[in-house]
This record gives sequence, C-alpha cells and structure tokens, in this order.
Amino acid sequence: MNTYLTNKIEKDHIKEERLEVGVGDTIKVHNKIIEGEKARIQIFEGIVLERSHSGTHENIVVRKISKGIGVERIYPLHSPNIAKIEIIRKGKVRRAKLHYLRDRIGKKALLVKENVKK
Repeated sequence: MNTYLTNKIEKDHIKEERLEVGVGDTIKVHNKIIEGEKARIQIFEGIVLERSHSGTHENIVVRKISKGIGVERIYPLHSPNIAKIEIIRKGKVRRAKLHYLRDRIGKKALLVKENVKK
C-alpha cells in the first residue's frame, strides 16, 4: 500500500495531546471496558517498563505487583479505549527498557529513583 495513503489514514487516529510518559515513570492508566451495554473505567497503576514503536503504533508496557505476582499490560497510546493517563511520579533511569525488574520480588521490584528537578 502507498505510504502516503497509510499516513493520511493514520493521521486521523493519532491523539492530539502528547503526554511525556517515560520509562521508569509510575502511572495510572484509565482504561474503558465495555461489558454488554454498560461501560466502565478500570484503573491500572504501575511502572512503565518500556516504550516502543512510533506514530499510531506506539506502545507502553506497564507492570505492577498484585498479591505478590507481577502483572504486565501492553497499552497502545493512541487507543480509543484509553480514557486518560495520569503520571504519579517521574522516574530517573539510565536504560531504555527495565526488563531487569521482572526478576525482582517485593519492594525491590518497584525501586526506581525519583526524578527531582531543582
């Protein structure tokens, strides 16, 4: 398919607001869930492990510890099912992907330095 046509189609689906979500940030993702005729919003709070791709294909991987078990979810940033993303805490990391946090247990799995700008 022609790249001009794909860019024109994708331009309609890109969200206007640009959130500066980075790796190591603790965020809350408000996800729309439709069950039958009812719609509700479910909140998923965790650390951003990685950010990948670009344009309409841009994804983030969010990880949280729930009852001692690590849970990861992949969210497309430009999905219409995401109501909003709140940044709770900015993290200071020196890597592009934080996959080493998967091997950690307990409080160590959430250790990311806080980015404090003075």
